[in-house]
Amino acid sequence: MNTLAARAAVLTEFESPFFVGQIELREPGPGQLVVRTTEAPFCSTDWMGWRGMRRKTPPVVLGHTAVGVVEHLGPGVEGLTPGTRVLVAGTPQCGSCFYCGIGRPDQCSVLLDGSDPVVASLDSGGGRLDVRAAGRVGAYADRMLVERIQVHPLPDELPDSLACLLGCGVSTALGAVFTIADVQPRQSVAVLGLGHLGLWAVQGARLAGAGRIVAIDGHPGRRAIAESLGATDLVDAHRGDPVAAVQALTEGRGADVVIEAAGPALASRQAVLMARRAGTVVLTGVAHSATEVELPQLQLTVHGKKVVGCQNGQITPSVDLPRWTGMLASGELDASPFVTRRYSLDEIDTVVRRSLALDDITGVLVP
Repeated sequence: MNTLAARAAVLTEFESPFFVGQIELREPGPGQLVVRTTEAPFCSTDWMGWRGMRRKTPPVVLGHTAVGVVEHLGPGVEGLTPGTRVLVAGTPQCGSCFYCGIGRPDQCSVLLDGSDPVVASLDSGGGRLDVRAAGRVGAYADRMLVERIQVHPLPDELPDSLACLLGCGVSTALGAVFTIADVQPRQSVAVLGLGHLGLWAVQGARLAGAGRIVAIDGHPGRRAIAESLGATDLVDAHRGDPVAAVQALTEGRGADVVIEAAGPALASRQAVLMARRAGTVVLTGVAHSATEVELPQLQLTVHGKKVVGCQNGQITPSVDLPRWTGMLASGELDASPFVTRRYSLDEIDTVVRRSLALDDITGVLVP
């Protein structure tokens, strides 16, 4: 099989420094292409993968979305040419599986019914090892071998520094606000957890016309950013009971919509409790692939609360990504607080530490 050299940050052991060096990409097969990576964001999903919390199998290249330029096309790839700037999204849309057929491409079988694909090999000194691509992307490399069904052309007016944010926090948060919760003008929205996803959700709630936006986090810097993006009320999650605080701000009822973007099982429980009767709760966080959540039955039955999961905002990529792209390009979405720093591939161990320490909203790798 023909190969193509790439330089990548490879996770060879959980919670260990990355190997940064050459791998050999496989030749693109039918429906595949090679994209030269220009920018790729780092988020909590990636350090969870680094810690062994997301069912990844080393050796693996992490990174589940990126922006780049098409270099090589495999057989049958249409609508793209070498040199095209593209977004590589972590959620594919095959259009032919059961879930795409019922209008739920966020559950596309290509992504969720299989394991991460082998896309490359690595010389370990004792032989060659197969290397997988996390989320079918493997963004932390200067080249990616990906499927056409997860690649989207980008307009010239949207720079890489903004476009790289689309396939993760932007799509998940805006999908949670507009698609899943369908936030209406004057509704109250509580956002629990103010990482990059929660901060995008604050913006989404403002754009939807929410009357009260309660931003909840224990990090004072994150609360300040949320206020600058449209939050009307700030709650310190480390002082007092955040559920009681939200109820006090909503005439004792609880919020019309609660978007949980924190991760721990406790946050999922609190999100359900701080929603009003017949309210909507959108759960986006995953602490660990094996985490279980205990919820009070009365809240789900008699109180009629709607609790919905959120895989990448339940987006339909072909429809929603152009919409979010336009909002970023026009400035309707303010991306200025999100990219904290840019890093070279050799600095990936620093990126992990800074993300874990909450020093970055979004660190961006520039391979």
